[in-house]
Amino acid sequence: MKEIKDLFIENEYTEKISMAVINGMLQAVALNMFWQPGHIYASGVTGLGQIIVTLSEDLAQIQLPMSVVLYCLNIPLFILAWFKISKKFTVFTMISVFMTSFFIQIIPVTALSDDPIICAIFGGAICGLGVGLALRGGLSSGGLDIVSVTIRKMTGRNVGSLNIIFNACIIMTSGFLFGWPYAFYSAFSIFVNGKVVDMVFTRQKKMQIMIVTTKPDAVVNEVQKRIRRGITILNNAEGAFNHNQQTILITIITRDQIPVLQVAMRKSDPKAFVSISENVTIMGNFYEPLD
Repeated sequence: MKEIKDLFIENEYTEKISMAVINGMLQAVALNMFWQPGHIYASGVTGLGQIIVTLSEDLAQIQLPMSVVLYCLNIPLFILAWFKISKKFTVFTMISVFMTSFFIQIIPVTALSDDPIICAIFGGAICGLGVGLALRGGLSSGGLDIVSVTIRKMTGRNVGSLNIIFNACIIMTSGFLFGWPYAFYSAFSIFVNGKVVDMVFTRQKKMQIMIVTTKPDAVVNEVQKRIRRGITILNNAEGAFNHNQQTILITIITRDQIPVLQVAMRKSDPKAFVSISENVTIMGNFYEPLD
């Protein structure tokens, strides 16, 4: 079992594609089984797509497939990501959005509850779980994520206010067009969605790692091969029990990188002592991979 787990962690493409499939299924379940039947509007580009589909049915009597609308809305963003972020990031984002559109198309719209509060809670939670898992796998779910990453890469600034403003517009538009009670339900669902994403996606949680080892070169090489992190080396440490000479290595990683660290330690020095301090405060630059 360890070999299979290690292979899964080491094979980046397998993990990313698996997370894209899971994210697509969960987002489709949230949309087709809770949001659509409960007339709840999602955040971001998905919410915009819902408004377009609803208006096309009400005003033009044209039934547009939500899956097609969602993918088409993301196409300009794919182009932006291709030129401004990276080709690898864009390809996996395209796969992620395709899987979401695919499952939206094949999973029938089914009303599991007529209660809009239940639809808002479970729709937001299921979608948040999918997005959180995708982010943990290094994926983007498309939409405003691409715009946010582009601005962060170009300016170095986080732009959470962009999501807030866009989602506020979605909520206000849905309230104006389809009734204010559903605008409040939509806002509540977006809130639940964000909370679940924060619970699942732990990359923002920093961990200080202290490693006491007799094989510092092997550990440093193995860790840096798998995780792009600086490591501070403290030589000539002495154990109080047997007075052996050891080396202390100190680094900072994110919570989602702990499984990769475990693999690196098993391969380089299984007998090393590893101490982990949670939720440390970081000042200065800390590398955040974008793809």
